[in-house]
Amino acid sequence: MFDAQPGAYSAHQRLVDAARTRPQLWRLLVGLAIVGVVVTVLNFVLFGLASTLVSVAWAQSLLAGASPTAMLVLLTSFAFVTFGVSVAARSLQGRTLSSICGPMRETTAQFWTVFKALLVIGVIVTILPPYDMGATLTQNLALSTWLLLLPVSLVAVLIQVSAEEVLFRGYMQQTLAARFRSPVIWLGIPSVLFAAGHYAPGAAGDNALLVAIWSGLFGLLAADLTARSGTLGPAIALHLFNNMVALLFISLPDSLSGLALFLLPYDMSDTGILRQWLYVDFAVMIVSWLAARVALRR
Repeated sequence: MFDAQPGAYSAHQRLVDAARTRPQLWRLLVGLAIVGVVVTVLNFVLFGLASTLVSVAWAQSLLAGASPTAMLVLLTSFAFVTFGVSVAARSLQGRTLSSICGPMRETTAQFWTVFKALLVIGVIVTILPPYDMGATLTQNLALSTWLLLLPVSLVAVLIQVSAEEVLFRGYMQQTLAARFRSPVIWLGIPSVLFAAGHYAPGAAGDNALLVAIWSGLFGLLAADLTARSGTLGPAIALHLFNNMVALLFISLPDSLSGLALFLLPYDMSDTGILRQWLYVDFAVMIVSWLAARVALRR
């Protein structure tokens, strides 16, 4: 599944070389601490302003993402993660954000190459049965409202997924690769941490472990695309495609649904039904990764 031969991941070396002059693990650990502090402080300021300018109750509701405004604020707040990584990389490794993402022109070109291939996959999946995911979907936003919001919604989701890719497949993966030769370490550790960040038994119930495994596998696939391409463009495209479907098209009614066009006819408490669709998501994720690899070879 993953080709760890040196030639397969040779493009990754140009990203790793930028971290190789200062590859000490303590720099990574301190850097992650800096990211945590920056994100915590800026989120504290954001929620403080929201409480002051609107209301405490509205600020507390942001995390639920139940309204378009709440979702837009929540998603764009992930820019704090990107900013924190930029501060940590520059102060501890003398690196710029562009050295983490890859050359801008190539990153953008690879992003569009993969994203267009994934859109084809999305269209194919949409026209295949079943058409109602087991029950009738509920309209969440009027089509006119959803279309009006769509450009800014896409930008907000792009900010969110880019931040996670910059942190996990960028800063963490590249710093570990500068210190350790084995892909098992620099592909695996960030993916395990990515999975741990998505482990939420309070929200997902009996599916919490399965969701975490799904997230860990997604992390591995995104890491593989990054190592093969030498930029974060393909991983960001894969992540954007996934989150765009889950947040902007069909969402769960009790979780981050503010920008979705439709709502599923069941919620997180319906663990049996959701488990069936999680298995489908596994298959779609693998197909999407393969399509991305094929697109990058052209």
